Amino acid sequence: MTTVRLEPRFHQCLRDNLRFRSESKKTKLSYFNYSPLKLVFNGGSFCNFKSLSVPAIRASSTVTTTTETSDVSEVTFQETFTLKRTQTVEGKISVRLEQGEDEENWRLTVGCDLPGKWVLHWGINYIDEVSSEWDQPPPEMRPPGSVPIKDYAIETPLKNLPSTSEGKTFHEVQINFNTNSSIAAINFVLKDEETGAWCQHRGRDFKVPLMDYLHEDCNIIGTKKSFGFWPGALGKLSTMHLEPERSQTKDQDDISEQMDPKQQNRSLEGFYEEHSIVKGTPVENFMTVSVTKSPEKDKNIVRLETDLPGDTVVHWGVCRDNDKKWEIPAGPHPPETKIHKKMALQTLLQPKEDGHGSWGLFYLDKELMGFLFVLNLNEKTWLNYMGSDFYIPLSNSGSLAKTSIHDGPGSSSVGVSGETTEASKTVSQAAYTHGIISEIRNLVSDIHSERSSSKTKSKEWQENILQEIEKLAAEAYSIFRDSSPTFVEESTPETETLKPPAKVCSGTGTGYEILCQGFNWESHKSGRWYLDFKEKVNELASLGFTVIWLPPPTESVSPEGYMPKDLYNLNSRYGSMEELKILVNSFHQVGIKVLGDVVLNHRCAHYQNKNGVWNIFGGKLNWDDRAVVADDPHFQGGGNKSSGDSFHAAPNIDHSQDFVRNDLKEWLFWLRKEIGYDGWRLDFVRGFWGGYVKDYMQASEPYFAVGEYWDSLSYTYGELDHNQDAHRQRIVDWINATNGTAGAFDVTTKGILHDALGRCQYWRLSDQKGKPPGVVGWWPSRAVTFIENHDTGSTQGHWRFPGGKEMQGYAYILTHPGTPAIFYDHLFSHYRSEISALLSFRHRLKIHCRSTVQIAKAEHDVYAAIINEKLAMKIGPGHYEPPSGPQKWALALQGNDYKVWEAS
Repeated sequence: MTTVRLEPRFHQCLRDNLRFRSESKKTKLSYFNYSPLKLVFNGGSFCNFKSLSVPAIRASSTVTTTTETSDVSEVTFQETFTLKRTQTVEGKISVRLEQGEDEENWRLTVGCDLPGKWVLHWGINYIDEVSSEWDQPPPEMRPPGSVPIKDYAIETPLKNLPSTSEGKTFHEVQINFNTNSSIAAINFVLKDEETGAWCQHRGRDFKVPLMDYLHEDCNIIGTKKSFGFWPGALGKLSTMHLEPERSQTKDQDDISEQMDPKQQNRSLEGFYEEHSIVKGTPVENFMTVSVTKSPEKDKNIVRLETDLPGDTVVHWGVCRDNDKKWEIPAGPHPPETKIHKKMALQTLLQPKEDGHGSWGLFYLDKELMGFLFVLNLNEKTWLNYMGSDFYIPLSNSGSLAKTSIHDGPGSSSVGVSGETTEASKTVSQAAYTHGIISEIRNLVSDIHSERSSSKTKSKEWQENILQEIEKLAAEAYSIFRDSSPTFVEESTPETETLKPPAKVCSGTGTGYEILCQGFNWESHKSGRWYLDFKEKVNELASLGFTVIWLPPPTESVSPEGYMPKDLYNLNSRYGSMEELKILVNSFHQVGIKVLGDVVLNHRCAHYQNKNGVWNIFGGKLNWDDRAVVADDPHFQGGGNKSSGDSFHAAPNIDHSQDFVRNDLKEWLFWLRKEIGYDGWRLDFVRGFWGGYVKDYMQASEPYFAVGEYWDSLSYTYGELDHNQDAHRQRIVDWINATNGTAGAFDVTTKGILHDALGRCQYWRLSDQKGKPPGVVGWWPSRAVTFIENHDTGSTQGHWRFPGGKEMQGYAYILTHPGTPAIFYDHLFSHYRSEISALLSFRHRLKIHCRSTVQIAKAEHDVYAAIINEKLAMKIGPGHYEPPSGPQKWALALQGNDYKVWEAS
């Protein structure tokens, strides 16, 4: 299916296009160690964006039609959309290895016959180091024009050779080398700098082996093994589709036992290979939609006009309320209209007189609320609006339509100014929360659409608006959730200019974060963890992580860091303060944010009071017993009662004290400035009220923050209850108390996965309303999903994930909304290649914390879901195949009891 980008001309979409962009952008190279997984990335899908209803702009002139134009008066809606799609050009990539002047000198030639600005991004492996890490080749091996990239690679432009007999351009680069050198392999990927697209082999680097024992690697080329090519995900989605050859047989996949490199035969055999490649060329078209009133006929007239070539079919219907349920309107209908499955109408647009595009008129009754449609260009190409149907408001009052942005599955509500909504009635707490979120989002989006129609806002500005709305919604819920809500709309003067907020402190990042826990329970034992972990910085960046969670940095009674003593002493069992600063800076240099693990609930004292109780503190924060809560009998605190649960191993801090909060805010600010932390992992947040966290987050302004709210799920006679709403409600209540300034680990999802996978009860992965049963089903932008951490796994093993089921767990969290977190022990294990494949796939398909989920199956032995209408997945031993229809599905990843498909 052809991929098409669709966005309004005057309004920038909230999300980047999931496919091809004409502008050249930098991408970050990824290296992958794949096990023999099947990776098939085929091109094409519906346009899938975060749902956003169509913004309305009041037009200054009437619409001219070819029939009955005398009836037309007021224009109530007009919008022009830019249609960005791709046309494909087929070509070939060639790879040739041949002998040069003598037996010792050889030449590798890489060519491409497609137009573009092609660059070879390449490096080598030496005999004693044949891992996925690259090294730069020696200077004598680098062709003219080569440019070093950091310390691991070279970029060499391909030369544009004279046209072939067929009139095609051809690009080529040659690398000369000597077989007497200690080079074991040449690695490369091909990049088109005009588009930012990368071409890889099996989602990894091309590897040309220069000795026999490397032939066991699954991404080598130039051997007798059959192999296929797929586009890679090097930080961006490639729009080049390398067509796979026949898959290899089981015997061909057998890996031979590795031999001593010194015993290998270094004689080479030349080869020449060609592989089909398809490049997408960007093409722009437009579509204008307008609504006018016809007073004489008491009708609304919708006019569609486009310059799309060929036949364009409008698949359409109407709706009578905010539910946007399709129905077929009463006739008469436009010419060339037929009924489709008794659910919608299909109308072929009429060609324009000049032959450039087509148009259509639709006469609709005035009592209808909206006009719904999608476009069909041909059998494989459909156009919708940001993953949803086009929705054009048919206003009775002439007022402009409100737009709406939503967080999670479900439809956005689009209304007309002055309409009474169901949210003004007394509703349940959950419905009320949703109503507040919808109303505030509608309000801000309405202001945006009315006052910024002539200017395109940046993506960062729009994300800031969304985050501010969510903070307001959270605060409204926490204050008014026990009362009957009443909404009052306030008008804003037309002359007022909407300005972006000066600074937003949401603690929730961009929505595309992938978190790695950068330690386990034993990491402190070396005494030099910061130095050791620094060696993995580039590796973690290449895998696509955006945020790293480091261990507690302070002096601590316990070596792991969770019994802090002097908060300003950052010389810990993990290393010195200077080593920590170097490590944080190293992550920043590769574009990764760093979270500090801060323990705010409790603190170990330096001195005893007159009764011999340890509750007097030293160091810079030399608090007395007033800093300790009064209701913990172990430490005889002089403060107020605790606002949460007690942690009995150390004095619990009384956050109601002004001096305590001021000192902690100053400390967090110091950590941000002195160390460079970008955000926080908050330990044991059950111990104190989330409102204090709000205070700390607003003071320290983190990029990302996540709290550990871990308590027990609901069980009956030892059996996990299906309904875990009470459990996730407690986590959501804590997030609400923070004003939405921090997310929380989705302990609910982890617990349900335990029983679903461990007991083959996959029906547990759908709640009573058909949504994901954890926090991710209610508030996905604040849910940090995980399957293991230093407490639950590692050597502690307090709540270990079912053995052998880990990859099913990662297949779930890495394909679903929320912010996934990967545990260190799993990443650096035999699961690494499968995890890296899922990470790459998530990046490439732009799955984010607010992606939509449609659960397709939740039965005893299988769970399946479709995410953003472009990714299908299943876990469990049971059978599932994505449904056939306008979308076709290609298997992209599979492992033990899990599969992932991509829409094509």
